[in-house]
Amino acid sequence: MLGAFPPAALFLRFAFEGKVDGWVFGVMFIINLISAVVGFFSGKIVAKIVRYIENNSWSVMLLALPFIGMLWGGVSGAAGGIVVFIFGAFFGAILGGMVGSVALPIFTIFHRLLKKGESIELKHFLPIAFGVTFVICGFILGL
Repeated sequence: MLGAFPPAALFLRFAFEGKVDGWVFGVMFIINLISAVVGFFSGKIVAKIVRYIENNSWSVMLLALPFIGMLWGGVSGAAGGIVVFIFGAFFGAILGGMVGSVALPIFTIFHRLLKKGESIELKHFLPIAFGVTFVICGFILGL
């Protein structure tokens, strides 16, 4: 969700702020799709890292998670941004890193508080995942 909705919110903000031609929406869709796919597959690796870090002390976890989130978001954003003349990868990495460095620690704090064993119930997971994602989208859209 973090690879799909925040970039889409950013593109919607661009569309609301000025004129966007039809072909630009196609490019934005491709960027969004690549970011979402890369975020999904790299998220499986990040989940293993976070599972290990989550079992450490709170201070270690809170210090490490923003950097892990920044790396995860940066990779996803750069992969999507590479579509825009390779130069877009730098901006994609910066924007993705900002989203990841905020979203991953927030989600992991809730996960650590609400998990039973090593997993979290779906009735808790979905509101947290959607909530964190859509609050970030709200900030991007300026709501």
